[in-house]
Amino acid sequence: MSTISLRKDKVKIVLTKKKLTGVRAKVGLVLDISGSMRHLYKIGEVQEAVERIAAVASQFDDDGALDIWVYDNEFSRLSEVTEYNLLGYVERNILNNDEVHKFGRNDEPQVMADVIKKYTVEEPSDVPVFLIFINDGGCKAGIKKFIVESSTKPIFWQFVGIGDSNFDVLRKLDTMEGRYIDNANFFHFEDIETVSDEQLYENLLDEFPSWLQEAKEKGILSQ
Repeated sequence: MSTISLRKDKVKIVLTKKKLTGVRAKVGLVLDISGSMRHLYKIGEVQEAVERIAAVASQFDDDGALDIWVYDNEFSRLSEVTEYNLLGYVERNILNNDEVHKFGRNDEPQVMADVIKKYTVEEPSDVPVFLIFINDGGCKAGIKKFIVESSTKPIFWQFVGIGDSNFDVLRKLDTMEGRYIDNANFFHFEDIETVSDEQLYENLLDEFPSWLQEAKEKGILSQ
């Protein structure tokens, strides 16, 4: 079996365990491409992460597509990832793409604004959005404004910290006040390359089920 097929099977196991079988959702991925991420792009770890998360999109999204953004102090909304263009996507669409600003400082709020714009203004839908946001530390406190504003929208933010930098802002997500519902979660792996697919999927999908339930109860999503 191909790697993507094996990973799809692993996602199915976790979906069954968390009673998410049959749930339809759009899946988006935001990738940090600030200077401190250079090594992970070079050694192929970011490509590996895209491949692992594409397996989640294949189970949630009707066409199996993964929406993708990259950001440093600028951001780019890129062409979607599918099983057909997955191989070599990062090299081709990010590293060899001169239109993508790379390896500057990080500025999360502007890319978050674009994510919200895409899913609530350009493509409004009752279908929930599962947005995975990978960052290697130093996240700006300005993200709070966008998390609070989107707490009435069908968007769940799953932040993933990698490396050994400062994640103080993200660690405070669970106690963030002012939200209509709790619409964000954070976990941290110092060495994501050593984490099994099963463990990654367990963590990624940890709080999404409870958010779905509350979003339906509060009228953000239809029943």
